[in-house]
Amino acid sequence: MSKSTSKKPQRKPSQAQPPVAEAPVIAKPTTRIVAIVYDGMLILALLFLVGTALTVIGTLMTMETGTESSQAQSLPTWYQNVVMTPSFILTLVGFYGIFWRRGGQTLGMQTWRLKTVNNAGHLLTWGQSFRRILAASLMPLLFGIIGSLIGGSRTIMLTSAFLGLIFNYVFCLFNRRGLAVQDMLSNSITLKMPKQQHEGLWRGLKNRKRHKKSQ
Repeated sequence: MSKSTSKKPQRKPSQAQPPVAEAPVIAKPTTRIVAIVYDGMLILALLFLVGTALTVIGTLMTMETGTESSQAQSLPTWYQNVVMTPSFILTLVGFYGIFWRRGGQTLGMQTWRLKTVNNAGHLLTWGQSFRRILAASLMPLLFGIIGSLIGGSRTIMLTSAFLGLIFNYVFCLFNRRGLAVQDMLSNSITLKMPKQQHEGLWRGLKNRKRHKKSQ
């Protein structure tokens, strides 16, 4: 009698499961403040250039230039309020607006893998960017006004405005979702992106251009 040979079922080679992709999380206040410090240096340089150019233009348009330091004059108040202050605001709005519109992140935010989007997860529009900047300026402005009423000096006013800026992010510690003041008032959010999903600002711009060409 021939022995019946039973065939053992062959095991399929186990396929390695791909790692679970991390999800973006709401950025912590400390990381956001560090990114602001990075961007602040670039913003100060831009404001300095704009202020220098406007000062030269304003001096040529509104004042007689002397030859000695004792003849130096201050720019007229109307020029400072009507020309210089709006120009500084437009510079700030343009800086954040261009970066947020193009890739959702400034240079400082890119360093720390931060990205600002609206509540639907899309890049901000110009209107949403402007509302977010206004919302971020609300508490510093309010604190600055209170400081000027209490102390009256410029130093106290600027210190109070800085405390208002810090308050925007201290608020994250008391909010259940970890949102800052400007997040809530502008219906937008700043996320910490995972490493595998973070493509960077310039690569994101290139990918957007390629996507537009392919359409």
